[in-house]
Amino acid sequence: MGFYNHFILPPLLSLAMGAKPIRYQRKKIVPQAEGRVLEIGVGAGHNLPFYDASKVTKLFGLEPAPEMVERARKVAASTPLDVEFIGLEAERIPLEDASIDTVLVTYTLCSIGDVHTALQGMGRVLKPGGRLLFCEHGEAPDDSVRRWQERITPVWKRLAGGCHLGRPIPSLIEAGGFAIEKMETMYLPSTPRFAGFNYWGSARAR
Repeated sequence: MGFYNHFILPPLLSLAMGAKPIRYQRKKIVPQAEGRVLEIGVGAGHNLPFYDASKVTKLFGLEPAPEMVERARKVAASTPLDVEFIGLEAERIPLEDASIDTVLVTYTLCSIGDVHTALQGMGRVLKPGGRLLFCEHGEAPDDSVRRWQERITPVWKRLAGGCHLGRPIPSLIEAGGFAIEKMETMYLPSTPRFAGFNYWGSARAR
């Protein structure tokens, strides 16, 4: 899968993550970030144009895939944001305790190997009163859709960079040490239902 992961997957992910329904979701959540921000899984930089640069003093973009960071750097160069890229996995956040005002994670919890450890790390670096902003796809509320998610996920993971279609996003966030303060959900339009149920909102570390 080396050739696929290095040369085929990055442009496919970039195309999928730039789809119109997903861009609309990004517009809902990304502008809420403020202060010193840590974005988990910055990918190809799809969120960068949606930050309110007047509210963000520093942005750390965590992304383990060099091919995606290369794409994100080009996007960052066209924004006024002060961006520092960190080439590590979400389970290995290298920042100091209580050093971040906002953690942003969008369409990333699905593909993190050890979600619990990653979320604990996000809580560790947040300042008291800091927020986790999230926008994720995950477990659908309908039994028929969930069954399709279970059937498809083994193959989907191999084709989509480790993406799990049916992760229970709210319970994962809460098990990671956060209290959800607000959350909305919906099936995204023009998106396959097995991959289109979205959760978005904010949470604070307990």
